[in-house]
Amino acid sequence: MTSLNASVTWVDARERLPASGTPVAAAITGRYPKEDATEPDPPPTGEEFWLVRPMVFTTQHWSEDGTEHRDCFVDSDGVVRLPYGLTSDEMVTHWAELPTLPGGKTHGVLGKDVEPALRNAWSAHPHP
Repeated sequence: MTSLNASVTWVDARERLPASGTPVAAAITGRYPKEDATEPDPPPTGEEFWLVRPMVFTTQHWSEDGTEHRDCFVDSDGVVRLPYGLTSDEMVTHWAELPTLPGGKTHGVLGKDVEPALRNAWSAHPHP
């Protein structure tokens, strides 16, 4: 029987960053809605948040507008977030490696291997 349980180890983004290209769960903090950038020294507005999002860490990323970012976390919408302490509206405080697929040892399965992997995962039961 295959275990479907996963454990997460959070890493402080101020202490260590993942390897480039690593998919991670990122704990992000910031405010919503964002402050008005047209005011000099605007007072804090909006509500603070701290949430988890899937992201990829990379040592170099080019945004659609041509801006180069280094040592950053990028989500599926192309939103760039920097490690905590760097200048960014939303910062990554902690990160954790994503768990593998249920019943497997990888983060992705393609092609003809998908159906057997799904059958294996569906036949597995979580251990208490």
